[in-house]
Amino acid sequence: MRCVIVDCAIYRNGRRTEGPADFSDALAQARAEGDAFLWIGLHEPTEKEFDLVMSEFGLHPLAVEDALKAHQRPKLEVYDDSLFLVLKPVMYDDDTDDVTTGELMVFVGDSFVVTVRHGEGSPLADVRQRLEADREVLKHGPTAVMYAVSDAVVDDYIDVASELQLDLEALEADVFAPTGGGDTGTTAARIYHFKRQVVEFRRAVGPLAEPMARLSGTGVPFVHDDARPFFRDVSDHLMRAAEYIEGFDRLLSDILSAHLAQMGVRQNNDMRKISAWAAMIAVPTAIAGIYGMNFEHMPELRTVWGYPAAVGLMAVVVIGLYRLFKRRGWL
Repeated sequence: MRCVIVDCAIYRNGRRTEGPADFSDALAQARAEGDAFLWIGLHEPTEKEFDLVMSEFGLHPLAVEDALKAHQRPKLEVYDDSLFLVLKPVMYDDDTDDVTTGELMVFVGDSFVVTVRHGEGSPLADVRQRLEADREVLKHGPTAVMYAVSDAVVDDYIDVASELQLDLEALEADVFAPTGGGDTGTTAARIYHFKRQVVEFRRAVGPLAEPMARLSGTGVPFVHDDARPFFRDVSDHLMRAAEYIEGFDRLLSDILSAHLAQMGVRQNNDMRKISAWAAMIAVPTAIAGIYGMNFEHMPELRTVWGYPAAVGLMAVVVIGLYRLFKRRGWL
């Protein structure tokens, strides 16, 4: 369990204190004192490693199953002895333009908080440090931990949205550049790649709205009344992130439509050029074809100036067509 337990501490009146090394004894001590709680952090525990935690903290088997299997939607479950909150932290790789998500589960009950982390996207280390530096928030107990974790995750949503917006603005500038974004296939692939990242981002942000609304209201056990305004603040920030995502989706749709329109215009221009050159080639080809049919009675066939006249006629017609097409913008 040593490699699974990231941190384990007892908090009294907003201060971290030393407690028993065994978390079972630490939980018993926190419950005995009444004004303390135990916060234990786990990283990707196996079923066998989590069995002891489940039995000691009285966690619901369904919540434990979700915490072990991961790949859950953000949600809030209320059980008799605990709350179970699922969050999806988000990270953005600016080099690859990839949005990656982790999973973070928070169990809150009588005098304890258990956090379970899957993946790398997690703000827990920084959250614990900030909370330990802010006694006024931490003294509200396990609810303060749930709020701080939720707030950190949602703040990361805003940061990721800002980074994603910069890359989308660069993509938009490329598409509307005179070159049309370069290679057509590459530009379309970039647009669809960004759309997939926005979909992944939405899967993390969208379902979290309902749990945050419940936590900011009434009727949810284990939530301190003074914490409800803070959850409303988290909910407001979450709405901002959701609005960013909706804006990204509309922007990408507009960029894709503009790119397809540019492709159509470019193909139309190419077809006009091909048609113009084909018309100019067709005239001398027709004249040469007529004079190549070996009939005895052909106009000017035995005349000295017949050949130069035919070639001159071809040149005059081709030049005239070229000037006509050039004036109309076909060439």
